[in-house]
Amino acid sequence: MTNHPDDTIASRISRALADRIISGELAPGQRLRQDHVAEEFGASHVPVREAFRRLEAQGLAVSEPRRGVRVASFDLREVREVAEMRAALEVLALRHAVPHLTPAILDRAAAATAAADSSRDVRSWEAANRAFHRLILEPCAMPRLLAAIDDLHAASARFLFSAWRSSWEARTDHDHRAILAALREGDGDAAMAILGRHVQWIGRTPVRNATGETREVFSIVG
Repeated sequence: MTNHPDDTIASRISRALADRIISGELAPGQRLRQDHVAEEFGASHVPVREAFRRLEAQGLAVSEPRRGVRVASFDLREVREVAEMRAALEVLALRHAVPHLTPAILDRAAAATAAADSSRDVRSWEAANRAFHRLILEPCAMPRLLAAIDDLHAASARFLFSAWRSSWEARTDHDHRAILAALREGDGDAAMAILGRHVQWIGRTPVRNATGETREVFSIVG
């Protein structure tokens, strides 16, 4: 596990469990057993409880009376909330970033889009997609805003992995190309309008569970 500015035992446990929840390794509704986690990480129950509280604060876990701590489930309403928050915050970040975007940054963003378009699995697509957004937003130089956007991208990744963990359809992101074209032409307003619409596109995917039942899972593909 790599070093991290917040490198307490509780933070290491919460990051490891968050990665498993986001990736879908820990399924919605699955119980997080304090004893098992403490044994795995060689920790006492105190940092494990703190790690669970961090996961609850992130919306990744819920504590229920007499049922313990479980991986949080999500529904269409939560997906829509994250999409609307991303739209508001990413447009704000882009507004402040536009004056500082250079041709070199836009070239790197174009390369990230090309990598996403050629991705054959959801993990590589998500990483390339996130890189594109980060590249065009980071010049805003507003660390708190960028940290909030990072958290929303983590939530988006969880929705995405839940919907596409067993398959992925390669796609061409025309919105990314339109955003880049507007930015190269100096039309920040057009780029912001496209970005705001782009991150609010919600797709639905039929997913079959272990019992053979099929349900629709919603995700943000932008």
